[in-house]
Amino acid sequence: MTETPAIKPGSIILARHGEPALSRQVKLTATEYVEFWAKYEVGGLLPGQTPPERLKRYVADAGALMSSTRRRAIESAQTVMGAREFARHDILIEAPLPPPNLPGWVRLSPKMWGFVTRVLWWYLNQHHGQEDRYAAEARADRAAAMLIDLAANGQDVVVLAHGFFNHLIGRALRKRGLNLVESEGYKYWSIRRWSPGWE
Repeated sequence: MTETPAIKPGSIILARHGEPALSRQVKLTATEYVEFWAKYEVGGLLPGQTPPERLKRYVADAGALMSSTRRRAIESAQTVMGAREFARHDILIEAPLPPPNLPGWVRLSPKMWGFVTRVLWWYLNQHHGQEDRYAAEARADRAAAMLIDLAANGQDVVVLAHGFFNHLIGRALRKRGLNLVESEGYKYWSIRRWSPGWE
């Protein structure tokens, strides 16, 4: 009796969405940054973007496609995936960025607010009633398990989601034995490809 050869799991490609339409060339108070982030979370992409060819090739070869439920991720997926169907999952949305309660004379760029807020959220667990670091890590672990299950039958999986939460998923994938075999960092449209340990 001939044994059926083991199926090699596919790769998991975590891609960041394209550039959002909301300009970051402003200086904001903490209160204004809360408003900015709320707009960012519901906003779409800057028009006229072209996804990189490498991402397009991974999408063409993938057996499973998905995005988070945020508009910027959905529009990114539609831009690169064309007419193909893809799943949308709440579990893939970005981790929150609630800023500290600093006085109104402190005005920072959205990029700097994001850095300060993420450091405080990560190291001091300052979440101001929103999802905290540990809940986000648990969510990322559930997302990683979902993606590994999808890739188990040999198909590659492409995810269009968010920079920091993709990082958390990557940490969870590493803990589950996958290796980071390709990385373009965390810029817009960048990819990070994770594969089984024997690749």
